[in-house]
Amino acid sequence: MADALEAGPAVRNNGGGHYNHAFFWSEMAPPDAAAKTKPSAQLEELIKKSFGSMDEMQSQFAARAAPGALFGSGWVWICVNQAGDELKLVGTANQDNPLMKGVLDE
Repeated sequence: MADALEAGPAVRNNGGGHYNHAFFWSEMAPPDAAAKTKPSAQLEELIKKSFGSMDEMQSQFAARAAPGALFGSGWVWICVNQAGDELKLVGTANQDNPLMKGVLDE
């Protein structure tokens, strides 16, 4: 996935689309199971440090993903920086994702 931009549009679009959707569906859970799921202590600490609270993170995520916030199709991701000590919200266009070299600054 890292070299998808260099591999050309077919790999970027089709490979990116497959990866993004497969990841999305693997993270989904039925509502009753999701209601019982809590973030790990480490993730909860990063959420509080980066956004102030889970509610604030969800609010910022919803604002970034709202209709009109992304032009055309795209994704919003919760990413951890390379140091592993901060989360940030990242929007990507079309089928791009943060694992592709050149999509993020870091």
